[in-house]
Amino acid sequence: MANEYDVIIIGTGPNGLEIGAYLSKAGQKVLLLEKRYEAGGGLATEQITLPDYFHNTHAIFHMMVDYAPVYQDFNLEEQYDVRHIVPELQWAMPLPNGKCICVYRDVEKTCASIAKFSQKDADAYRGMYHECDELMKAIVGPQTFVKPEPAPLMAARAEASELGRKLTAFSEMTPDEFIKDTFENDHVRTLMLYTCCHWGLDYSQSGVGYLIPLYFNRMSNYRLTAGGSHRVSNALLKAIFENQGQIRTSAQIKRIIVENGTAKGVELDDGTQFMANKAVVSTIDIHQTFLKYVGEDKLDNDFVAMINAWQWEKWSLCDLHLALEEPPHFKAAESNPDVDKAFMYVLGYESSDELRHEWDMMDTGELPEKAGYIASFPSVHDPYQAPPGRASGLLTQMAPFELKDGGSEKWLNYKFREQIADYQLATLEKYAPNITKDKVLWWNITTPADIQNKFANMVRGSYKQGQYHPLQMGYLRPNQECSHNVTPIKNLFVGGAGVWPGGCVIWGPGYVCANTVAEECGIGKWWKEPEMVTQAREKGYLP
Repeated sequence: MANEYDVIIIGTGPNGLEIGAYLSKAGQKVLLLEKRYEAGGGLATEQITLPDYFHNTHAIFHMMVDYAPVYQDFNLEEQYDVRHIVPELQWAMPLPNGKCICVYRDVEKTCASIAKFSQKDADAYRGMYHECDELMKAIVGPQTFVKPEPAPLMAARAEASELGRKLTAFSEMTPDEFIKDTFENDHVRTLMLYTCCHWGLDYSQSGVGYLIPLYFNRMSNYRLTAGGSHRVSNALLKAIFENQGQIRTSAQIKRIIVENGTAKGVELDDGTQFMANKAVVSTIDIHQTFLKYVGEDKLDNDFVAMINAWQWEKWSLCDLHLALEEPPHFKAAESNPDVDKAFMYVLGYESSDELRHEWDMMDTGELPEKAGYIASFPSVHDPYQAPPGRASGLLTQMAPFELKDGGSEKWLNYKFREQIADYQLATLEKYAPNITKDKVLWWNITTPADIQNKFANMVRGSYKQGQYHPLQMGYLRPNQECSHNVTPIKNLFVGGAGVWPGGCVIWGPGYVCANTVAEECGIGKWWKEPEMVTQAREKGYLP
């Protein structure tokens, strides 16, 4: 039958494309369905300001390229020309007095920068750098690409080794406690706390501290995709097409067809039905998957209650994309020319208390008068992303979805959006005086409300499909019935960012799900287990 497939995948973000690439190469007849007009999800590169200015409108800072099996399994670099740029200076936090803390790829360069503020902190960074590197290579990295264990089993396994006990010690700390215990200088604390928590960790939340070594290690390992993030999704699309996979965009789903407790296919709003012989895989959020497309009438009441209890993220992002006449020149570069070449800048924070105050205000839907943000200028590292001599820019501010004054609708008010843009640009000018208003040729703002409107699975602007909370991580992401990708509906699998290990284009959910579907459906795997996973199993770090 023309509309009959082995596997149907809902959603063509990073995880959907990853699953589709693995299973189509395994000889399966695969169909991917995408609501939007193009595939890629957050791997988007668009000209949203002026011609020839390319902006990565969602995912830009790639943190797991050197660990994700998909890069090696599909030979993305050599076969599809996917290249990543790794700036030597990863983070810079300029201060109003012209000083700057820098985090380099080179640990000793970083220590030299920190030593200007505190020799004790420089030594502490060096020690923590090596400790987190060891944990990342041995446990945290491999763990990202296998199914999670129930908490009691994971705890017992961790207790059996020295490294495991170290990771457990992190888990019991809040990010704020870790930073305060490790560093003494407040400027150093501010930068380290920001880099550990920006991607969604609550600074005062215990129970998720095992992510601290991940973010601390990745702090000096971020990458920029040459030509834009969309190059990665394009490569996976090519891999799918080369293996006879199919994709339908602008596909509005009406329901997942369920008969006698088994997923049989997908029906679109126009009545078109696609049948799946082996599996239906959803990479969108669990609310849409189960409550909207499966239907509560086909689910147990307790399961529905678990879905309804799911917590979206506490804050989202407000991004200002810039078309600049010239690259920024920072005051701090007068004493250290490297500063002008940093990948990411933390701007607007003069103390760790200001940072905590911002997070506390966002909990109540407020925006502080002095909000800081991350700034990045991709064309400094990849000239393709802006016309010759000019620069593309991105200012990314943490922001609540529901504002105390005006709700989420306020984000759609042009005057308010303009005020946000004006404030962010004024802050940038304090640190890079050459970027005056006349040097900003055009700007385009993306608010938390815009994120939800653009991506239906990023509810309340939740770019990871759900909060990183102890009851929503590990074996409980999204819940104990679905964390291994299987669901109460036979032949329906889940593999998006709302499933272990989480979001931010880390390539774990899709990889783990592809393995699960292959194992459950009797599909032969053409790919091998990553060596790092095999080694972790041999040492007892993984089951």
